[in-house]
Amino acid sequence: MSYSPKSIFATLPKTQRGQPLVLGGDPKGKTFLYTNGNSVIIRNIENPAISDIYTEHSCAVNVAKYSPSGFYIASGDQSGKVRIWDTVNKEHILKNEFHPFGGPIKDIAWSPDNQRMVVVGEGRERFGHVFMSETGTSVGEISGQSKQINSCDFRPCRPFRVITGSEDNTIAVFEGPPFKFKMTKQEHSRFVQAVRYSPSGNLFASAGFEGKVYIYDGTSSDLIGEVGSPAHSGGVYGVVWSPDGKQLLTASGDKTAKLWDVETRQMVSEFVMGSSVDDQQVSCLWQGPHILTVSLSGFINYLDINNPEKPIRIVKGHNKPITVMTLSEDRSTIFTGSHDGFVTSWNASTGENNRVEGKGHGNQINGMKALENTLYTCGIDDSLKQIDIEGNTYKPQDVKLASQPRGMDILKEQNIIITASVNEITIVQDNRKVNSLKVDYEPSSVSCSPRGHVAVGGTGDSKVHVYQINGTSLTPLKELDHRGAVTDVSYSPDDEYLVACDSNRKVILYKVPEYELANNKEWGFHNARVNAVAWSPDSQLVASGSLDTSIIIWSVANPAKHMTVKNAHPQSQITKLSWLDNETVVSVGQDCNTKLWNITSF
Repeated sequence: MSYSPKSIFATLPKTQRGQPLVLGGDPKGKTFLYTNGNSVIIRNIENPAISDIYTEHSCAVNVAKYSPSGFYIASGDQSGKVRIWDTVNKEHILKNEFHPFGGPIKDIAWSPDNQRMVVVGEGRERFGHVFMSETGTSVGEISGQSKQINSCDFRPCRPFRVITGSEDNTIAVFEGPPFKFKMTKQEHSRFVQAVRYSPSGNLFASAGFEGKVYIYDGTSSDLIGEVGSPAHSGGVYGVVWSPDGKQLLTASGDKTAKLWDVETRQMVSEFVMGSSVDDQQVSCLWQGPHILTVSLSGFINYLDINNPEKPIRIVKGHNKPITVMTLSEDRSTIFTGSHDGFVTSWNASTGENNRVEGKGHGNQINGMKALENTLYTCGIDDSLKQIDIEGNTYKPQDVKLASQPRGMDILKEQNIIITASVNEITIVQDNRKVNSLKVDYEPSSVSCSPRGHVAVGGTGDSKVHVYQINGTSLTPLKELDHRGAVTDVSYSPDDEYLVACDSNRKVILYKVPEYELANNKEWGFHNARVNAVAWSPDSQLVASGSLDTSIIIWSVANPAKHMTVKNAHPQSQITKLSWLDNETVVSVGQDCNTKLWNITSF
């Protein structure tokens, strides 16, 4: 048995209100970079469904930038570390690691000859540093500003200059090498969020939190003029030059992006991105023919110069941990639900996605199941909701539950939904509660078998509770003891087996209907709590996902054999698994990524 990664439906950028986000552009024009958690995401700009993820940082990464040659990426994290790694090999071999200061790194810029690098942020002893990318040797100092520096840039031609924008409302200019402080520019009255040189280096632009954008001479740093008056009614988070240097794109908290003519400093067009807080624009990138902005929601918008009314495409998904996942009945669509209450539908073959609209749970979703054209979800707002799959929107039907649901399943033949909540099991039929059973344990998950058996995992008492359903009432049938809290249960599609996993690292297979231990064997090769189990459609293989970041594939026919997908979601526990077919496993995790794996049988 062997496995290979098939595709990654990547996380969106991690955004924060009031904070600019920095995107990195590929000099070769093929990909772009952003960060979320400990990961740097490298995404194909033509087809954003193609992506790669770098996960070698030990804490949250804030920024990643390509070297001008395109062969290396430098990424800076929360602790002040900069890692320089190779883009050519799939393994992304580390070339160098430096620690220029202690504290979060906010921006990175390379010199045009790839030899020098400036990093800025919120260091304890300094707010920025310039050093050689090969050796880490200092080539000057970044001084003269009294607060955190948000942005920096290297002039792309000689004589070299470095500019930095700070929360003390100033822009500092440095000449070198070695780089020495030359002057500060004090036109801005609020935080300076972004500073960027034009492609030729003859000009640079700055953007501030007060909504103003200024253009300066690239050599003398003299002020040329203000763009607009002011450019935006909200803070400007990003500014980027067109490849020919004749236009400027700005992204703002006023929920718009604007295109400006550099010579006249007048607006060419305005892109109104929406009306909610989530539509604030926190970043922008201009790469070849592609113009991108990022919304506070994390959505990546591809703008259309010829039609400012409507983006060419919007890349959606999640940027918070994914807690639930299920498949449509025909297994062509993957549904994922996240910690912040959003549901996304993904085309399993292309990765194209859309976010479900309408009033949802507003917070963590704990259960999800599709039946025909309806997706049922339950969340920690103590409700069971329905989504119209075709219309991609929530239906008005809403069933209130007595306590917080932890899992749900559907008995298709009887059209019965069973939810396991903190202190009761509820039976729902025709959009109303028809029965409930109080329990003295805390359920974690629920699975229904066509024969009318219902298995419920118990966390407090470390048992699987099996019930018989008669009409709309539940009768206790069996209790199965585990040595740790039971985290997930699942009946096989052929209804021959029940598999359960627990916090004691075990995956246990039971023969149904006797509920005897199958093969007299427990599966125990995980190193930490097992969070989820899933059956292949032919009932021959079980996949389990764990807190130890790995997936293990178990064979019912060969119980002594197993295969481990190590670090399936590096530095992130796996929360749910499903099988698209007998050779493809889908996994989701706290890293906000959805991954597909090819599995070849024993």
